[in-house]
Amino acid sequence: MLLRHNLATKPLETHRRFFVFSSAAGVFAAVLFLALGWHVHSIRKADATFQSQLASTQHRIEVLTAERQSLESFFADPSNARLHDRATFVNTILDARSFNWTRMFMDLERVLPGGVRVLSIEPKQVNGQAAVKLTVGAVSEEEKQKFLRALEQSGTFSHLQLTNVHALHQESSGDQVILELTVIYSRA
Repeated sequence: MLLRHNLATKPLETHRRFFVFSSAAGVFAAVLFLALGWHVHSIRKADATFQSQLASTQHRIEVLTAERQSLESFFADPSNARLHDRATFVNTILDARSFNWTRMFMDLERVLPGGVRVLSIEPKQVNGQAAVKLTVGAVSEEEKQKFLRALEQSGTFSHLQLTNVHALHQESSGDQVILELTVIYSRA
């Protein structure tokens, strides 16, 4: 009969558990290293792309700044400044002539209720729009309110500013309330 007996003073120990866990930790560290390496690579690539776009944008800014300085020196020339002033004057005249005043008066007539009449009107051309100062007489407070609501709801008249309202006690003209207001008429 064979007996298995270890006569060594120190019994044989197996390090299998240590090797398994250290191998697993090594594989995890290698994967983590590869992932971080890929991340650093992609960040450096994005930074290189950003730096090239930044350089391109800075170059474009320099070119546009040089062009702007060239144009400013061109327009600062006295003969060109006079030409610019003359062109502005001609454009103002053309804008005033191209404005359809008849259409504005037709739109105002469409908005005006029955008990309201226009006493005076002062249109003035401002940047393709007409600033109209109106003095209006209304038969009653109700007609005045209808007129103001109609102006506010119209698409052609905007920026209504009431400058003065006063009630009349004499009945000579039939108007009980006189309104002074300014509106902006924009072309549709």
